Amino acid sequence: MWDSIKEFAADFFVTGDPLIYGADVSIALVSIAIVFVLTYFKKWKWLWREWLTTVDHKKIGIMYLIASLLMLFRGGVDAILMRMQLALPDVEFLQADHYNAIFTTHGTIMILFMAMPMMFALFNMVVPLQIGARDVAFPFLNALSFWMFLFGAMLLNISFVIGGSPDAGWLSYPPLSELSGSPGRGQDFYIWGIQISGIGSLATGINFIVTILKMRAPGMKLMKMPLFSWSVLSASITILFAFPILTVTLALLFLDRYFGAHFFTLDGGGMSMLYVNLIWMWGHPEVYIVVLPAFGIFSEIVATFSRKTVFGYNSMVFAMMVISVLSFFTWVHHFYTMGSSADVNAFFAITTMAISIPTGVKIFNWLFTMYRGRIKFDLPMLWTMGFIPCFLVGGATGVMLAVAPANFQYHNSYFLVAHFHQVLIGGVVFGYLAGIYYWWPKLFGFKLDEKRGRWGFWFWNIGFYLCFFPQYFLGLDGMTRRVYTYGWDRGWAALNFASTAGAFLMGVGFIFQVWQIAYSVRKGERDKTGDIWNGRTLEWSIPSPPPVYNFARVPQVQHVDDWWREKEDRENGIVRPQPELEPIHMPKNSGIPFIMSSFWFLIGFGFTFDWIWLVIIGFLGVFGSMYARSFTYDVDYYIPVDEIKKTEQKLRGATT
Repeated sequence: MWDSIKEFAADFFVTGDPLIYGADVSIALVSIAIVFVLTYFKKWKWLWREWLTTVDHKKIGIMYLIASLLMLFRGGVDAILMRMQLALPDVEFLQADHYNAIFTTHGTIMILFMAMPMMFALFNMVVPLQIGARDVAFPFLNALSFWMFLFGAMLLNISFVIGGSPDAGWLSYPPLSELSGSPGRGQDFYIWGIQISGIGSLATGINFIVTILKMRAPGMKLMKMPLFSWSVLSASITILFAFPILTVTLALLFLDRYFGAHFFTLDGGGMSMLYVNLIWMWGHPEVYIVVLPAFGIFSEIVATFSRKTVFGYNSMVFAMMVISVLSFFTWVHHFYTMGSSADVNAFFAITTMAISIPTGVKIFNWLFTMYRGRIKFDLPMLWTMGFIPCFLVGGATGVMLAVAPANFQYHNSYFLVAHFHQVLIGGVVFGYLAGIYYWWPKLFGFKLDEKRGRWGFWFWNIGFYLCFFPQYFLGLDGMTRRVYTYGWDRGWAALNFASTAGAFLMGVGFIFQVWQIAYSVRKGERDKTGDIWNGRTLEWSIPSPPPVYNFARVPQVQHVDDWWREKEDRENGIVRPQPELEPIHMPKNSGIPFIMSSFWFLIGFGFTFDWIWLVIIGFLGVFGSMYARSFTYDVDYYIPVDEIKKTEQKLRGATT
């Protein structure tokens, strides 16, 4: 019996690496600390009532934000571990298989479990407030989307201590991801973690399309809608068409691995390049899914801190929608070297260059908005200014990579790694950090400390350029991706060491940001007006943080930047008439999304370890949750007028 236990433990737990043992200890200590704090302060009921069962879009946005910052930390640690391994030639810091697992999980976590939830955090925190809505179209589905994401992320993240991490690369090309190349559990953790999370992402896209199209305040025509909400609409439409491709692709890979199908195995009549085409038919639109909301964020920030309406509003909207469409016609530029005809490569080279045109339009629009503006360089604007030169370099190197003959030289080199990070960090991460700084006072009621934030900004930016600019030259000098170690004869040591130093500086920047948040919780400037930046859109017309119902009275919109125009009217003695208060209809909390998602976790875990009994329990739980939801009729309530008056008086310090 003891031998059976040892055999099970050897298969179940990851052993043999001191770093993994350290992770085991840290996970155990953190888990014990969380349980102790919740028990000692008697917060279990509070946790269930206020967070685990909430359908409030603002709280869901905060949970997305917390999860994304944790994933940023995890993915950042993976990056630093890789850079330590590559800092100098012939380093033996990581074992080869551990290095493969780390670069696989780094890419997967940063794209799907950091960038996506940070984007969804801003969707939830901002969009209903910007369009004058009291919640999203489907609050229950919104909660389910979050918990599906979180349990999918947990499934992937536990793989590095239980069962083993995936190690076939962040896009898991066959044959490396087939049973012949990855016979362990890691690839199944990858498939099910992304599948479960991806279902939540697709549901979020649907939810926000309906929210934006059907729940805008009276008078807010589409062409009067804030540009961030336009960017969310364009990203959500792209999600609607892209994520089903990912779901089908991973389902086919699972059938290959679990049932012996041969969709992607050459010796069984399949074709591995079919997988590569499918994954990039999702993968390249995914890049624009995460960058489009950043464009919307910069549009809001530039207008607010320049004290001007965005230059070329119509062209900005058109550019975002064109990017959304063209993003589906560029995927082959990721594998010009596969052997396509010259005509195919030429077509995708043209479409790739074409998509840079609407992107360039946006850059010029922001610059023209700033022209002769009264610019204030608070932290949101500082991150916006940091983005512009960074993204220009990323765009320029992207055009270089779009040229098919030149791409044969750049392909699979560190030049591509540098470009990819230039766009995704300089565009996406910088954009989302700018958005977090901008809307943080609205959600939490206080500003993040400027001094510590500026230290974080400069460490991030200096570290970023020091980390990734050397990689362009390493790529041109022949260093390929997925290199685990290299010799002194290559001449790559100095540039790699500089790149590693830059990664550590970015890590220092992140530490400053954590310190900034901790410091600001107690000492940050409080937002007593609800309009701490002198904003232009509707979210700044209500108190900070907003009440559960957002708007006591549904706003009547007349203009683009309607809140700014209303403030101008007040200065001129014009007061818009306010309708009488009415009871507000709101959704009730529900524990079903959390419970249903936990059963999906059991399904993924059961398939990963071939525990069919657990899979059956999981499916029974999912169908039971759906049945319970179908026969739950008490799903909403009304907030009476007296309670609204009391809440508004408390928040605004005046009678309503």
